[in-house]
Amino acid sequence: MSSTPRSNSSTDNTAPDASAFDAIIVGGGHNGLAAAAYLAKAGKAVLLLEKLEQPGGAAVSARAFEGVDANLSRYSYLVSLLPQQVIDDLGLHIRLARRRYSSYTPDPHDGRRALLIDNADAAASAASFTTVGAPESEFRAFTGFYDDCRRLTGALWPTMTAPLPTRSEARELAVRAGALEAWDAIVERPIGEAITRSLQHELVRGVVLTDALIGTFARAFDEDLQQNICFLYHLVGGGTGDWDVPVGGMGAVSGELERAARDAGATIVTSAEVTAVRPGGVVNYRQHGAEHTAAGSWILANVAPAVLDRLRTGWVAPNTPSNPNHLREGAQVKVNLLLKRLPRLLDPQVSPAAAFGGTFHVNETFPQLDAAYRAAAAGTIPDPLPCEIYCHSLTDPSILSPALQASGAQTLTVFGLHVPDRLVSAGNNDRRRAELQAAVLKSLNSVLAEPIEDLLLSGPDGQPCIETKTTLDIGRALGMPRGNIFHGGLDWPFVEDNAPLDTPARRWGVATDDARILLCGSGARRGGAVSAIGGHNAAMAVLEAEKLESGRRTPPVSDEAEGGAEAVPE
Repeated sequence: MSSTPRSNSSTDNTAPDASAFDAIIVGGGHNGLAAAAYLAKAGKAVLLLEKLEQPGGAAVSARAFEGVDANLSRYSYLVSLLPQQVIDDLGLHIRLARRRYSSYTPDPHDGRRALLIDNADAAASAASFTTVGAPESEFRAFTGFYDDCRRLTGALWPTMTAPLPTRSEARELAVRAGALEAWDAIVERPIGEAITRSLQHELVRGVVLTDALIGTFARAFDEDLQQNICFLYHLVGGGTGDWDVPVGGMGAVSGELERAARDAGATIVTSAEVTAVRPGGVVNYRQHGAEHTAAGSWILANVAPAVLDRLRTGWVAPNTPSNPNHLREGAQVKVNLLLKRLPRLLDPQVSPAAAFGGTFHVNETFPQLDAAYRAAAAGTIPDPLPCEIYCHSLTDPSILSPALQASGAQTLTVFGLHVPDRLVSAGNNDRRRAELQAAVLKSLNSVLAEPIEDLLLSGPDGQPCIETKTTLDIGRALGMPRGNIFHGGLDWPFVEDNAPLDTPARRWGVATDDARILLCGSGARRGGAVSAIGGHNAAMAVLEAEKLESGRRTPPVSDEAEGGAEAVPE
Protein backbone atom coordinates (compact mmCIF):
# COMPACT_ATOMS: atom_id res chain seq x y z
CA MET A 1 0.00 0.00 0.00
CA SER A 2 1.01 3.61 -0.48
CA SER A 3 2.94 5.29 2.30
CA THR A 4 2.14 8.80 1.05
CA PRO A 5 -0.06 10.80 3.47
CA ARG A 6 -3.39 11.90 2.08
CA SER A 7 -4.53 15.36 3.07
CA ASN A 8 -8.11 16.00 4.09
CA SER A 9 -9.51 19.35 5.05
CA SER A 10 -12.17 19.69 7.72
CA THR A 11 -14.80 20.24 5.05
CA ASP A 12 -13.94 17.16 2.99
CA ASN A 13 -16.23 14.37 4.15
CA THR A 14 -16.00 11.72 1.48
CA ALA A 15 -13.63 8.95 0.48
CA PRO A 16 -13.42 7.54 -3.06
CA ASP A 17 -15.21 4.22 -3.51
CA ALA A 18 -12.97 1.16 -3.52
CA SER A 19 -10.00 3.22 -2.35
CA ALA A 20 -7.10 1.29 -0.90
CA PHE A 21 -5.58 2.52 2.35
CA ASP A 22 -2.81 1.34 4.60
CA ALA A 23 -5.24 1.37 7.53
CA ILE A 24 -8.97 1.78 7.96
CA ILE A 25 -10.17 2.78 11.42
CA VAL A 26 -13.73 1.82 12.27
CA GLY A 27 -15.07 4.35 14.76
CA GLY A 28 -13.98 7.93 15.37
CA GLY A 29 -13.88 8.07 19.15
CA HIS A 30 -10.83 9.58 20.81
CA ASN A 31 -8.85 6.31 20.54
CA GLY A 32 -9.53 6.01 16.82
CA LEU A 33 -8.42 9.60 16.33
CA ALA A 34 -5.22 8.91 18.26
CA ALA A 35 -4.48 5.84 16.13
CA ALA A 36 -5.18 7.83 12.97
CA ALA A 37 -2.83 10.61 14.05
CA TYR A 38 0.02 8.25 14.92
CA LEU A 39 -0.26 6.25 11.69
CA ALA A 40 -0.68 9.28 9.45
CA LYS A 41 2.34 10.93 11.09
CA ALA A 42 4.26 7.76 10.19
CA GLY A 43 3.35 8.31 6.54
CA LYS A 44 0.49 5.83 6.28
CA ALA A 45 -2.64 6.41 4.22
CA VAL A 46 -5.41 6.31 6.81
CA LEU A 47 -9.20 6.34 6.48
CA LEU A 48 -11.28 6.85 9.62
CA LEU A 49 -15.03 6.15 9.45
CA GLU A 50 -17.34 7.59 12.10
CA LYS A 51 -21.11 6.95 12.12
CA LEU A 52 -22.03 10.15 13.99
CA GLU A 53 -21.96 13.66 12.53
CA GLN A 54 -18.76 14.51 14.38
CA PRO A 55 -15.83 12.51 15.72
CA GLY A 56 -15.20 12.09 19.42
CA GLY A 57 -17.52 9.27 20.47
CA ALA A 58 -18.12 9.50 24.22
CA ALA A 59 -15.48 12.22 24.65
CA VAL A 60 -17.53 15.11 23.30
CA SER A 61 -19.00 18.37 24.50
CA ALA A 62 -22.55 19.34 23.60
CA ARG A 63 -25.23 21.89 24.26
CA ALA A 64 -27.47 19.39 25.97
CA PHE A 65 -30.30 21.88 26.54
CA GLU A 66 -31.91 23.59 23.57
CA GLY A 67 -31.21 27.32 23.48
CA VAL A 68 -28.96 27.28 26.56
CA ASP A 69 -25.32 28.31 26.05
CA ALA A 70 -23.68 25.66 28.22
CA ASN A 71 -21.21 23.24 26.66
CA LEU A 72 -21.39 20.08 28.77
CA SER A 73 -19.06 17.08 28.66
CA ARG A 74 -22.00 14.91 27.79
CA TYR A 75 -20.72 11.40 28.49
CA SER A 76 -17.07 11.20 29.62
CA TYR A 77 -16.26 13.95 32.07
CA LEU A 78 -12.78 13.70 33.71
CA VAL A 79 -9.29 12.81 32.50
CA SER A 80 -6.70 10.75 34.35
CA LEU A 81 -5.32 8.12 31.99
CA LEU A 82 -4.23 10.29 29.04
CA PRO A 83 -0.42 9.93 29.00
CA GLN A 84 1.74 13.02 28.66
CA GLN A 85 3.66 10.97 26.11
CA VAL A 86 0.65 10.97 23.77
CA ILE A 87 0.13 14.71 24.26
CA ASP A 88 3.77 15.36 23.41
CA ASP A 89 4.00 12.87 20.52
CA LEU A 90 0.99 14.35 18.76
CA GLY A 91 1.57 17.98 19.70
CA LEU A 92 -1.81 18.30 21.40
CA HIS A 93 -2.81 21.62 22.91
CA ILE A 94 -4.77 20.31 25.88
CA ARG A 95 -5.11 21.90 29.30
CA LEU A 96 -6.12 19.79 32.28
CA ALA A 97 -7.10 21.62 35.47
CA ARG A 98 -6.31 20.05 38.83
CA ARG A 99 -9.07 20.18 41.47
CA ARG A 100 -8.08 21.35 44.95
CA TYR A 101 -10.56 19.12 46.73
CA SER A 102 -10.47 15.37 46.35
CA SER A 103 -13.91 14.58 47.73
CA TYR A 104 -16.76 15.59 50.00
CA THR A 105 -18.91 12.93 51.62
CA PRO A 106 -21.84 13.81 53.90
CA ASP A 107 -22.73 11.37 56.65
CA PRO A 108 -26.01 9.81 55.44
CA HIS A 109 -27.14 9.49 59.06
CA ASP A 110 -26.47 13.14 59.85
CA GLY A 111 -25.93 15.44 56.87
CA ARG A 112 -24.71 18.22 59.17
CA ARG A 113 -21.31 16.53 59.29
CA ALA A 114 -19.19 15.33 56.41
CA LEU A 115 -15.77 14.18 55.31
CA LEU A 116 -13.91 16.79 53.24
CA ILE A 117 -10.54 15.76 51.80
CA ASP A 118 -8.60 18.91 50.94
CA ASN A 119 -5.49 18.29 48.85
CA ALA A 120 -4.06 21.62 49.98
CA ASP A 121 -4.68 21.28 53.74
CA ALA A 122 -3.81 17.99 55.40
CA ALA A 123 -4.66 19.31 58.87
CA ALA A 124 -8.17 20.29 57.80
CA SER A 125 -8.63 16.90 56.17
CA ALA A 126 -7.51 15.13 59.35
CA ALA A 127 -9.94 17.18 61.41
CA SER A 128 -12.71 16.25 59.00
CA PHE A 129 -12.13 12.56 59.70
CA THR A 130 -12.75 13.09 63.40
CA THR A 131 -15.82 15.22 62.58
CA VAL A 132 -17.58 12.19 61.09
CA GLY A 133 -16.63 10.03 64.07
CA ALA A 134 -13.66 8.17 62.60
CA PRO A 135 -10.84 7.14 64.99
CA GLU A 136 -7.93 9.56 65.31
CA SER A 137 -5.74 7.05 63.48
CA GLU A 138 -8.07 6.84 60.48
CA PHE A 139 -6.61 9.75 58.54
CA ARG A 140 -3.10 8.30 58.82
CA ALA A 141 -4.41 4.88 57.79
CA PHE A 142 -6.26 6.43 54.83
CA THR A 143 -3.26 8.36 53.54
CA GLY A 144 -0.98 5.37 54.17
CA PHE A 145 -3.31 3.12 52.19
CA TYR A 146 -3.14 5.41 49.16
CA ASP A 147 0.60 5.94 49.54
CA ASP A 148 1.04 2.17 49.26
CA CYS A 149 -1.21 2.09 46.20
CA ARG A 150 0.77 4.89 44.52
CA ARG A 151 4.00 2.96 44.84
CA LEU A 152 2.37 0.23 42.78
CA THR A 153 0.66 2.51 40.26
CA GLY A 154 3.84 4.53 39.84
CA ALA A 155 5.65 1.34 38.86
CA LEU A 156 2.92 0.14 36.47
CA TRP A 157 2.02 3.43 34.77
CA PRO A 158 5.00 3.51 32.36
CA THR A 159 4.04 0.04 31.06
CA MET A 160 0.68 1.27 29.74
CA THR A 161 2.28 2.61 26.54
CA ALA A 162 4.82 -0.19 26.12
CA PRO A 163 4.55 -3.84 25.09
CA LEU A 164 2.63 -5.84 27.68
CA PRO A 165 4.49 -7.17 30.69
CA THR A 166 3.70 -10.63 31.98
CA ARG A 167 2.25 -11.07 35.45
CA SER A 168 5.67 -12.05 36.80
CA GLU A 169 7.32 -9.03 35.18
CA ALA A 170 4.65 -6.69 36.56
CA ARG A 171 5.02 -8.23 40.02
CA GLU A 172 8.77 -7.75 39.85
CA LEU A 173 8.19 -4.05 39.11
CA ALA A 174 6.04 -3.93 42.24
CA VAL A 175 8.76 -5.61 44.28
CA ARG A 176 11.39 -3.13 43.08
CA ALA A 177 9.08 -0.25 44.00
CA GLY A 178 8.50 -1.62 47.49
CA ALA A 179 4.86 -2.21 46.61
CA LEU A 180 4.50 -5.95 47.11
CA GLU A 181 1.88 -5.46 49.83
CA ALA A 182 -0.16 -3.26 47.49
CA TRP A 183 0.27 -5.84 44.70
CA ASP A 184 -1.17 -8.55 46.92
CA ALA A 185 -4.01 -6.29 48.08
CA ILE A 186 -5.04 -5.15 44.60
CA VAL A 187 -4.01 -7.97 42.27
CA GLU A 188 -4.20 -11.16 44.30
CA ARG A 189 -7.09 -10.78 46.77
CA PRO A 190 -10.52 -9.04 46.69
CA ILE A 191 -10.02 -5.34 47.36
CA GLY A 192 -12.64 -5.43 50.11
CA GLU A 193 -10.20 -7.34 52.28
CA ALA A 194 -7.56 -4.62 52.15
CA ILE A 195 -10.12 -1.85 52.66
CA THR A 196 -11.68 -3.43 55.74
CA ARG A 197 -8.29 -4.44 57.12
CA SER A 198 -6.79 -0.97 56.73
CA LEU A 199 -9.76 1.25 57.59
CA GLN A 200 -12.35 1.17 60.38
CA HIS A 201 -15.02 3.74 59.57
CA GLU A 202 -17.78 2.69 57.17
CA LEU A 203 -18.01 6.09 55.48
CA VAL A 204 -14.25 6.19 54.88
CA ARG A 205 -14.30 2.62 53.60
CA GLY A 206 -17.06 3.58 51.19
CA VAL A 207 -15.10 6.50 49.76
CA VAL A 208 -12.27 4.11 48.90
CA LEU A 209 -14.54 1.38 47.52
CA THR A 210 -16.23 3.68 45.02
CA ASP A 211 -13.04 3.67 42.93
CA ALA A 212 -13.65 -0.04 42.37
CA LEU A 213 -17.26 0.36 41.25
CA ILE A 214 -17.49 3.13 38.65
CA GLY A 215 -19.32 1.53 35.74
CA THR A 216 -18.69 -1.92 37.24
CA PHE A 217 -21.40 -4.09 38.77
CA ALA A 218 -19.50 -5.91 41.47
CA ARG A 219 -19.10 -6.35 45.21
CA ALA A 220 -16.09 -5.61 47.38
CA PHE A 221 -15.30 -9.29 48.00
CA ASP A 222 -16.05 -10.80 44.57
CA GLU A 223 -13.52 -13.52 43.75
CA ASP A 224 -13.31 -12.73 40.02
CA LEU A 225 -11.60 -9.44 41.01
CA GLN A 226 -13.31 -7.33 38.36
CA GLN A 227 -13.73 -4.67 41.05
CA ASN A 228 -9.98 -4.81 41.69
CA ILE A 229 -9.16 -4.18 38.04
CA CYS A 230 -11.53 -1.19 38.05
CA PHE A 231 -9.85 0.05 41.23
CA LEU A 232 -6.39 -0.20 39.68
CA TYR A 233 -7.44 1.71 36.56
CA HIS A 234 -8.91 4.49 38.69
CA LEU A 235 -5.63 4.89 40.55
CA VAL A 236 -3.01 4.24 37.87
CA GLY A 237 -3.43 7.41 35.79
CA GLY A 238 -0.16 9.34 35.73
CA GLY A 239 0.99 6.99 38.46
CA THR A 240 -0.91 9.17 40.96
CA GLY A 241 -4.59 8.61 40.19
CA ASP A 242 -5.38 12.32 39.90
CA TRP A 243 -8.53 13.03 37.89
CA ASP A 244 -8.51 16.40 36.14
CA VAL A 245 -11.02 18.61 34.38
CA PRO A 246 -10.37 19.16 30.65
CA VAL A 247 -10.47 22.91 30.07
CA GLY A 248 -13.04 23.68 27.40
CA GLY A 249 -14.87 20.43 28.06
CA MET A 250 -14.19 16.89 26.89
CA GLY A 251 -14.75 18.00 23.32
CA ALA A 252 -11.52 19.98 23.53
CA VAL A 253 -9.61 16.72 24.00
CA SER A 254 -11.21 14.96 21.04
CA GLY A 255 -11.01 18.15 19.00
CA GLU A 256 -7.24 18.27 19.43
CA LEU A 257 -6.88 14.62 18.50
CA GLU A 258 -8.98 15.22 15.39
CA ARG A 259 -6.84 18.23 14.47
CA ALA A 260 -3.67 16.21 14.89
CA ALA A 261 -5.02 13.41 12.72
CA ARG A 262 -6.17 15.75 9.95
CA ASP A 263 -2.95 17.77 10.04
CA ALA A 264 -1.00 14.53 9.65
CA GLY A 265 -3.03 13.67 6.54
CA ALA A 266 -5.67 11.22 7.76
CA THR A 267 -8.95 11.09 5.86
CA ILE A 268 -11.85 11.42 8.31
CA VAL A 269 -15.35 10.65 7.07
CA THR A 270 -18.33 11.28 9.33
CA SER A 271 -21.97 10.16 9.07
CA ALA A 272 -20.43 6.95 7.75
CA GLU A 273 -21.86 3.85 9.40
CA VAL A 274 -19.77 0.74 8.85
CA THR A 275 -22.07 -2.16 7.96
CA ALA A 276 -19.57 -4.99 7.44
CA VAL A 277 -15.93 -5.89 7.85
CA ARG A 278 -15.04 -8.54 5.31
CA PRO A 279 -12.05 -10.81 4.62
CA GLY A 280 -9.07 -9.19 2.99
CA GLY A 281 -9.52 -5.84 4.68
CA VAL A 282 -12.71 -4.85 2.86
CA VAL A 283 -15.04 -2.48 4.72
CA ASN A 284 -18.58 -1.61 3.66
CA TYR A 285 -20.15 1.57 4.96
CA ARG A 286 -23.25 3.65 4.38
CA GLN A 287 -23.23 7.45 4.14
CA HIS A 288 -26.32 9.55 3.45
CA GLY A 289 -28.13 6.50 2.08
CA ALA A 290 -25.38 5.55 -0.37
CA GLU A 291 -23.30 2.36 -0.06
CA HIS A 292 -19.51 2.56 -0.21
CA THR A 293 -16.56 0.17 -0.07
CA ALA A 294 -12.97 0.72 1.01
CA ALA A 295 -10.05 -1.62 1.50
CA GLY A 296 -7.08 -1.50 3.82
CA SER A 297 -4.04 -3.53 4.70
CA TRP A 298 -5.03 -3.13 8.36
CA ILE A 299 -8.40 -2.72 10.03
CA LEU A 300 -8.35 -1.01 13.43
CA ALA A 301 -11.60 -1.43 15.35
CA ASN A 302 -12.40 1.49 17.60
CA VAL A 303 -15.70 -0.15 18.44
CA ALA A 304 -16.53 -2.59 21.21
CA PRO A 305 -15.31 -6.14 20.50
CA ALA A 306 -18.92 -7.37 20.55
CA VAL A 307 -19.76 -4.80 17.86
CA LEU A 308 -16.81 -5.95 15.79
CA ASP A 309 -18.09 -9.51 16.05
CA ARG A 310 -21.44 -8.41 14.61
CA LEU A 311 -19.74 -6.56 11.75
CA ARG A 312 -17.83 -9.74 10.91
CA THR A 313 -20.85 -12.05 11.14
CA GLY A 314 -20.89 -14.34 8.13
CA TRP A 315 -17.22 -15.16 8.26
CA VAL A 316 -16.75 -15.56 12.01
CA ALA A 317 -19.03 -17.42 14.39
CA PRO A 318 -21.58 -14.97 15.84
CA ASN A 319 -21.96 -14.42 19.59
CA THR A 320 -18.75 -16.28 20.44
CA PRO A 321 -16.36 -13.57 21.63
CA SER A 322 -12.81 -14.63 22.26
CA ASN A 323 -13.14 -12.96 25.65
CA PRO A 324 -16.50 -13.49 27.45
CA ASN A 325 -15.60 -10.46 29.58
CA HIS A 326 -16.44 -8.34 26.53
CA LEU A 327 -20.14 -9.05 27.15
CA ARG A 328 -20.12 -7.76 30.75
CA GLU A 329 -23.00 -5.33 31.36
CA GLY A 330 -22.60 -1.67 32.18
CA ALA A 331 -23.89 -0.42 35.52
CA GLN A 332 -24.62 3.28 35.77
CA VAL A 333 -27.06 6.10 35.14
CA LYS A 334 -25.74 9.48 33.98
CA VAL A 335 -27.57 12.73 34.77
CA ASN A 336 -26.58 16.21 33.56
CA LEU A 337 -28.07 19.26 35.26
CA LEU A 338 -27.74 23.03 34.89
CA LEU A 339 -28.48 24.96 38.09
CA LYS A 340 -29.17 28.63 38.86
CA ARG A 341 -26.57 28.30 41.63
CA LEU A 342 -25.04 25.65 43.84
CA PRO A 343 -27.41 24.21 46.44
CA ARG A 344 -27.12 24.93 50.15
CA LEU A 345 -25.77 22.10 52.27
CA LEU A 346 -27.05 20.65 55.52
CA ASP A 347 -23.45 20.89 56.69
CA PRO A 348 -22.82 24.46 57.99
CA GLN A 349 -19.03 24.01 58.20
CA VAL A 350 -18.30 23.63 54.49
CA SER A 351 -19.05 26.00 51.61
CA PRO A 352 -20.91 24.63 48.60
CA ALA A 353 -17.95 25.66 46.42
CA ALA A 354 -15.63 23.42 48.45
CA ALA A 355 -18.11 20.55 48.65
CA PHE A 356 -18.73 20.53 44.91
CA GLY A 357 -15.12 21.37 44.04
CA GLY A 358 -14.12 17.70 44.02
CA THR A 359 -16.10 14.48 43.88
CA PHE A 360 -19.28 14.77 45.95
CA HIS A 361 -20.20 11.31 47.30
CA VAL A 362 -23.83 10.64 48.20
CA ASN A 363 -25.05 7.57 50.10
CA GLU A 364 -21.84 5.66 49.45
CA THR A 365 -20.89 4.15 52.79
CA PHE A 366 -19.47 0.62 52.65
CA PRO A 367 -22.76 -1.00 53.81
CA GLN A 368 -24.85 1.22 51.52
CA LEU A 369 -22.83 0.18 48.48
CA ASP A 370 -23.33 -3.48 49.26
CA ALA A 371 -27.04 -3.02 49.96
CA ALA A 372 -27.39 -1.19 46.63
CA TYR A 373 -25.70 -4.06 44.81
CA ARG A 374 -28.02 -6.60 46.40
CA ALA A 375 -31.11 -4.54 45.54
CA ALA A 376 -30.06 -4.16 41.90
CA ALA A 377 -29.16 -7.84 41.63
CA ALA A 378 -32.70 -8.60 42.81
CA GLY A 379 -34.12 -6.42 40.02
CA THR A 380 -34.96 -3.18 41.85
CA ILE A 381 -33.53 0.32 41.76
CA PRO A 382 -31.46 0.86 44.93
CA ASP A 383 -32.97 3.18 47.54
CA PRO A 384 -31.01 5.21 48.36
CA LEU A 385 -29.11 5.22 45.10
CA PRO A 386 -25.34 5.70 45.53
CA CYS A 387 -24.26 8.74 43.51
CA GLU A 388 -21.20 10.81 42.69
CA ILE A 389 -21.41 14.44 41.61
CA TYR A 390 -18.94 16.54 39.59
CA CYS A 391 -19.22 20.29 39.05
CA HIS A 392 -17.04 21.10 36.04
CA SER A 393 -18.00 24.74 35.85
CA LEU A 394 -16.36 25.50 39.21
CA THR A 395 -12.98 24.42 37.84
CA ASP A 396 -13.57 25.52 34.25
CA PRO A 397 -16.16 28.31 33.91
CA SER A 398 -15.38 28.59 30.19
CA ILE A 399 -17.96 25.91 29.40
CA LEU A 400 -20.65 28.47 30.31
CA SER A 401 -21.44 31.65 28.40
CA PRO A 402 -20.42 34.94 30.07
CA ALA A 403 -24.07 35.61 30.89
CA LEU A 404 -24.49 32.25 32.63
CA GLN A 405 -21.22 32.75 34.51
CA ALA A 406 -22.36 36.18 35.69
CA SER A 407 -25.68 34.75 36.86
CA GLY A 408 -23.97 32.21 39.14
CA ALA A 409 -25.14 29.18 37.12
CA GLN A 410 -23.29 25.89 37.57
CA THR A 411 -23.31 22.51 35.88
CA LEU A 412 -23.62 19.22 37.73
CA THR A 413 -22.86 15.77 36.39
CA VAL A 414 -24.24 12.90 38.45
CA PHE A 415 -23.04 9.32 38.05
CA GLY A 416 -25.30 6.77 39.74
CA LEU A 417 -23.67 3.50 40.78
CA HIS A 418 -25.12 -0.02 40.81
CA VAL A 419 -27.64 0.49 38.00
CA PRO A 420 -26.92 -2.61 35.90
CA ASP A 421 -28.14 -2.89 32.35
CA ARG A 422 -30.43 -5.76 33.36
CA LEU A 423 -32.77 -3.19 34.95
CA VAL A 424 -33.46 -1.56 31.57
CA SER A 425 -35.03 -2.88 28.37
CA ALA A 426 -36.40 -1.45 25.16
CA GLY A 427 -39.89 -1.95 26.55
CA ASN A 428 -39.36 -0.13 29.82
CA ASN A 429 -36.59 2.37 29.05
CA ASP A 430 -38.74 5.52 29.19
CA ARG A 431 -40.28 4.47 32.50
CA ARG A 432 -36.95 3.38 33.94
CA ARG A 433 -35.31 6.64 32.86
CA ALA A 434 -37.94 8.62 34.76
CA GLU A 435 -37.62 6.31 37.79
CA LEU A 436 -33.85 6.54 37.80
CA GLN A 437 -33.91 10.32 37.48
CA ALA A 438 -36.29 10.48 40.44
CA ALA A 439 -34.01 8.15 42.42
CA VAL A 440 -30.99 10.35 41.68
CA LEU A 441 -32.76 13.52 42.76
CA LYS A 442 -34.09 11.84 45.91
CA SER A 443 -30.60 10.69 46.83
CA LEU A 444 -29.13 14.15 46.27
CA ASN A 445 -31.87 15.86 48.24
CA SER A 446 -31.17 13.64 51.23
CA VAL A 447 -27.92 15.55 51.87
CA LEU A 448 -28.99 19.05 50.77
CA ALA A 449 -30.73 21.85 52.66
CA GLU A 450 -33.08 22.59 49.78
CA PRO A 451 -34.65 20.58 46.92
CA ILE A 452 -32.39 20.56 43.91
CA GLU A 453 -35.44 20.65 41.63
CA ASP A 454 -36.03 24.27 42.74
CA LEU A 455 -32.59 25.24 41.43
CA LEU A 456 -32.88 23.84 37.91
CA LEU A 457 -32.56 26.43 35.17
CA SER A 458 -35.19 26.34 32.44
CA GLY A 459 -34.54 26.62 28.75
CA PRO A 460 -36.39 28.96 26.34
CA ASP A 461 -39.00 26.23 25.94
CA GLY A 462 -39.71 26.28 29.68
CA GLN A 463 -38.31 22.80 30.23
CA PRO A 464 -35.98 22.24 33.19
CA CYS A 465 -32.33 21.70 32.25
CA ILE A 466 -31.87 18.07 33.20
CA GLU A 467 -31.14 15.03 31.05
CA THR A 468 -30.78 11.40 32.09
CA LYS A 469 -28.99 8.65 30.19
CA THR A 470 -29.63 4.97 30.94
CA THR A 471 -27.35 2.15 29.85
CA LEU A 472 -29.71 1.58 26.92
CA ASP A 473 -29.52 5.25 25.92
CA ILE A 474 -25.72 5.11 26.04
CA GLY A 475 -25.68 1.87 24.07
CA ARG A 476 -27.92 3.29 21.37
CA ALA A 477 -26.06 6.60 21.07
CA LEU A 478 -22.51 5.31 21.21
CA GLY A 479 -22.64 1.63 20.23
CA MET A 480 -21.56 0.47 23.68
CA PRO A 481 -23.07 -3.02 24.18
CA ARG A 482 -25.19 -3.20 27.31
CA GLY A 483 -24.22 0.39 28.03
CA ASN A 484 -20.76 -0.63 29.20
CA ILE A 485 -18.61 2.50 29.27
CA PHE A 486 -15.46 0.38 28.99
CA HIS A 487 -16.72 -1.56 25.90
CA GLY A 488 -16.89 -4.61 28.20
CA GLY A 489 -15.16 -5.75 31.35
CA LEU A 490 -11.69 -4.36 32.02
CA ASP A 491 -8.58 -6.56 31.86
CA TRP A 492 -5.39 -6.45 33.90
CA PRO A 493 -2.68 -4.30 32.27
CA PHE A 494 -0.49 -7.39 32.02
CA VAL A 495 -0.90 -10.93 30.69
CA GLU A 496 -0.44 -14.28 32.35
CA ASP A 497 3.02 -15.80 32.14
CA ASN A 498 1.94 -18.45 29.63
CA ALA A 499 0.12 -16.03 27.30
CA PRO A 500 1.43 -15.98 23.71
CA LEU A 501 3.30 -12.79 22.87
CA ASP A 502 4.55 -13.91 19.48
CA THR A 503 3.10 -11.10 17.36
CA PRO A 504 3.17 -7.30 17.68
CA ALA A 505 -0.61 -7.27 18.12
CA ARG A 506 -0.39 -9.67 21.05
CA ARG A 507 2.58 -7.87 22.55
CA TRP A 508 0.67 -4.60 22.49
CA GLY A 509 -2.61 -6.09 23.74
CA VAL A 510 -4.68 -5.27 20.63
CA ALA A 511 -5.00 -8.67 18.90
CA THR A 512 -8.12 -10.34 17.54
CA ASP A 513 -8.33 -13.77 15.93
CA ASP A 514 -7.43 -12.11 12.60
CA ALA A 515 -3.83 -10.96 12.28
CA ARG A 516 -4.84 -7.92 10.18
CA ILE A 517 -7.70 -6.74 12.44
CA LEU A 518 -6.71 -4.98 15.66
CA LEU A 519 -8.62 -3.49 18.56
CA CYS A 520 -7.78 0.17 19.06
CA GLY A 521 -10.46 1.27 21.51
CA SER A 522 -11.53 0.69 25.09
CA GLY A 523 -11.97 -3.01 24.37
CA ALA A 524 -8.23 -3.43 23.90
CA ARG A 525 -6.22 -4.61 26.87
CA ARG A 526 -5.36 -1.45 28.82
CA GLY A 527 -8.36 0.27 27.28
CA GLY A 528 -11.10 2.07 29.19
CA ALA A 529 -11.72 5.76 30.00
CA VAL A 530 -10.37 8.72 28.03
CA SER A 531 -6.76 7.70 27.60
CA ALA A 532 -5.85 7.29 23.90
CA ILE A 533 -3.83 4.29 25.13
CA GLY A 534 -5.78 1.82 22.98
CA GLY A 535 -5.22 3.97 19.90
CA HIS A 536 -1.54 4.48 20.65
CA ASN A 537 -0.89 0.79 21.24
CA ALA A 538 -2.71 -0.36 18.10
CA ALA A 539 -0.73 2.11 16.01
CA MET A 540 2.51 0.88 17.57
CA ALA A 541 1.53 -2.72 16.77
CA VAL A 542 0.93 -1.83 13.11
CA LEU A 543 4.21 0.02 12.78
CA GLU A 544 6.15 -2.78 14.48
CA ALA A 545 4.52 -5.43 12.30
CA GLU A 546 5.28 -3.50 9.12
CA LYS A 547 8.89 -3.06 10.20
CA LEU A 548 9.18 -6.81 10.74
CA GLU A 549 7.53 -7.55 7.39
CA SER A 550 9.83 -5.11 5.64
CA GLY A 551 12.84 -6.79 7.21
CA ARG A 552 11.69 -10.20 6.02
CA ARG A 553 11.17 -8.87 2.48
CA THR A 554 14.67 -7.35 2.29
CA PRO A 555 17.08 -9.84 0.64
CA PRO A 556 20.43 -10.40 2.34
CA VAL A 557 23.24 -8.25 0.99
CA SER A 558 26.09 -10.25 -0.58
CA ASP A 559 29.28 -10.83 1.32
CA GLU A 560 31.16 -8.98 -1.40
CA ALA A 561 28.95 -5.89 -1.14
CA GLU A 562 29.36 -5.77 2.63
CA GLY A 563 33.00 -6.70 2.76
CA GLY A 564 32.22 -10.22 3.97
CA ALA A 565 29.61 -9.30 6.60
CA GLU A 566 26.16 -10.90 6.23
CA ALA A 567 23.22 -8.47 6.59
CA VAL A 568 20.81 -9.40 9.37
CA PRO A 569 17.28 -7.94 9.16
CA GLU A 570 16.14 -6.04 12.23
